[in-house]
Amino acid sequence: MTGLGSVYSHPDLVRIIVEDHLRDMLVGEDPFEVERLWDVCYGLTRWYGRKGVAMSAIGGIDVALWDIRGKITGKPIYQLLGGKRNSVPAYASGLTWRDDPHTLAEESRRHIAKGFRSMKMRIGQNHEYDSTALRVVRDAIGSHNRLMADANARYSLEQAQQMVPHLQALGVFWLEEPFLPEDVQNYLKFHPSASISLAAGENEFGLQGFRELIEQRLVDIVQPDCSRAGGITECRRIGQLAQTHGLRVATHTWSDAVALVANMHLIASLDNGLTVEIDQTGNGLIDQLLSEPLQLVDGEVMLPSSPGLGIELDENAVERYAVPKGAAVSRGNYSDMVFGRTFYQPAVAYEIVEESKK
Repeated sequence: MTGLGSVYSHPDLVRIIVEDHLRDMLVGEDPFEVERLWDVCYGLTRWYGRKGVAMSAIGGIDVALWDIRGKITGKPIYQLLGGKRNSVPAYASGLTWRDDPHTLAEESRRHIAKGFRSMKMRIGQNHEYDSTALRVVRDAIGSHNRLMADANARYSLEQAQQMVPHLQALGVFWLEEPFLPEDVQNYLKFHPSASISLAAGENEFGLQGFRELIEQRLVDIVQPDCSRAGGITECRRIGQLAQTHGLRVATHTWSDAVALVANMHLIASLDNGLTVEIDQTGNGLIDQLLSEPLQLVDGEVMLPSSPGLGIELDENAVERYAVPKGAAVSRGNYSDMVFGRTFYQPAVAYEIVEESKK
């Protein structure tokens, strides 16, 4: 019996941790004991892990074990976790920076035509672009559809404060990552007076990483990712801690369809589960990896009904995208991971609007 898992990190580092370290510790163990094995893996990697790739690698193993556990019991994972709903709200994630922000209108209407009722756009280029792009998308989708904005950790405190009136006027549902994840002081200063929901967490790992976000109430919505933050077991712990503090959970997904489905099962199992993110930028590992595509109906993505994760991979897609062991990752910019100096092109600094220019 085989379980599927997903890890969103540097592939060579993941292979070292999974194949050269944790594999020998797991072979012969009972795959049904998912939570205990999570603790075993965490204990073995604590001295070099706790955050980053080690936590993400544990999460990939954990999701695969939950997949096996579901197959053994004949139940989908969300039912094993006590979930009752067979679909979860989903939002289209795209609307990236354009030379002309007015072209975002066409893309946003395509998302609506696909069945999405919520979408997230990228801001954080400069004040003029952000203000114009937000207005273009809101006008295109109407006031009855939900709009979120991701600032890509590009704002200073003053720049974020300057954007709040525009976000409020356009009914933006949440502002995501206005500051760098290390910039706790700006979150502490901004959140109490922001008058808009804040979301963050895609750059955090494990319960210990999310504890600060949650217990200091730096945000209103936490964004763990099963393929980054420690798998279903640890993300459930994160979600439960968030619930005790009155916060909601909206998972991050920016890697592949296995991670997306794991996050769907997680959200379906949490009373405070809000929504899942679906990459709409043409990512082949989202669009082509599954043998049966996910179904979106009126803003909700349907959970697979088969045991475990409930999915099978398209082997042609696996072969097409696989990098054999020992082979180097092709040079390129993979959104969060850049391989090769020529592909490293950081964005220019954000421009604040001075009072004299308003």
